[in-house]
Amino acid sequence: MDKLREECGVFGIFSKERSALANDVYYALFALQHRGQSSCGIVVNDDGVFNSYCDNGLVGDVFTTERLSSLGEGNAAVGHVRYGAEAGSASRSNAQPLVVDHVKGRLAIAHNGSLINYAELREELELEGKIFQSDGDAEVIAYEIIRQRLTSKSIEEAVSRAMDRLKGAYSLVVMSPSKIVVARDKHGFRPLCYGTTERGDFVAASESCALDAVGATLVGDVEPGEILVFDRNGCRSIRDHCGEVKKSLCVFEFVYFARPDSVVDGSAVHIARQRAGAFLALEHPVNADVVIGVPDSGIDAAIGYARQSGIPYGVGLLKNKYIGRTFIAPVQKVREDKVRIKLNPIASTVAGKRVILIDDSIVRGTTSARIVKLLREAGATEIHMRISSPPFLNPCYYGTDIASRDVLIAHNYSIEEIAKIIGVDSLGYLSIENVKKIADRCNKDDFCTACFDNIYPTEEPSGRSRNRYDRKLSEKEGN
Repeated sequence: MDKLREECGVFGIFSKERSALANDVYYALFALQHRGQSSCGIVVNDDGVFNSYCDNGLVGDVFTTERLSSLGEGNAAVGHVRYGAEAGSASRSNAQPLVVDHVKGRLAIAHNGSLINYAELREELELEGKIFQSDGDAEVIAYEIIRQRLTSKSIEEAVSRAMDRLKGAYSLVVMSPSKIVVARDKHGFRPLCYGTTERGDFVAASESCALDAVGATLVGDVEPGEILVFDRNGCRSIRDHCGEVKKSLCVFEFVYFARPDSVVDGSAVHIARQRAGAFLALEHPVNADVVIGVPDSGIDAAIGYARQSGIPYGVGLLKNKYIGRTFIAPVQKVREDKVRIKLNPIASTVAGKRVILIDDSIVRGTTSARIVKLLREAGATEIHMRISSPPFLNPCYYGTDIASRDVLIAHNYSIEEIAKIIGVDSLGYLSIENVKKIADRCNKDDFCTACFDNIYPTEEPSGRSRNRYDRKLSEKEGN
């Protein structure tokens, strides 16, 4: 792994009219596919009867025309795409949305993020007799909501009370037999927005690109700590948890995770990436002949660098559009050369040129080294790499698969040493100060940058295993 991965994408739709909502969810999940490729699922609510299907794989592979038709019609639906970052979490049992029957009805939940108190909550629930079928956060969250629902007047009250118990990152879409409840954690770590369609449907999604996919108009973002309720009476907001803590949106949503055509917390992602490139040009200027970007998220930053520096922008790397992030090479030799299969240099752009290469991040450094090698072989005389984020030095506990400092090249080597390892003539990273400024409509103090500066908005998790049943008996204490 030499690219960061983000956990999930969520979507929900509530309509006063009964229709084939699975089709809308399908289009939305296609738009959110970049947020997760391990599994996907759709649940359709037909007057309290839930029809669902989840499986491992990409949206287009899992949901055939026949499968979508089998979900029938309804007046509400939720969907989910998932990337499994934790060990064992690629299991089909972790596919969402999760459907749970309980004494007061039925619940379907789609979740994006990561709880820092997962292990503690799970143990507490297990001691109460709860039985778990997965090692994902969604099941813990569902059980906590159900526990609160037993003494609450409504599902939205139960969600609000559960939020007092949940710590960490979570953007939720919860469907009951008669409502959809949307909630964002108090810090606002992960994005969540909502909108309306021409026929008056209410929709919520991880990113606005999913709203575009179903023809919905963006109304705004779900505020940190806010709960929205979609039902036959319309949309209403519950703000009991708003403002309880400082906002801490993951800045890497703008650097890499979000699609460039999305608007996150009021700021256009593609503009943010161009601003990152412009800041890079100011911080790390260099004499060169052409600026190129690593597809896809490095391209906007490369355009911004070129505009600010006056050095021409060129298309120097071509991405194979038929290979997704889940590409699996069949043999070792191909695995070693899979960068060549995914990316190919355009020699006419880089041959005999001093090249500025823009990418969003360096994690392990292996992919960067292979890209540099490809450009050298294509005739680039100099390669100056510029990264549109600061060096990754620390693990992330809020939904990004940086579990340990040991895997991070910037934790183990200096910038000069990294430049030698990946084979570039110079290397420059965007500063923490300026990465907080790339989103033009966001307050620079409203971002989480813990993976860069080690300043965490919450306490760090205990480090306890998410699922003790995944360990051998010989590995457990007391054996």
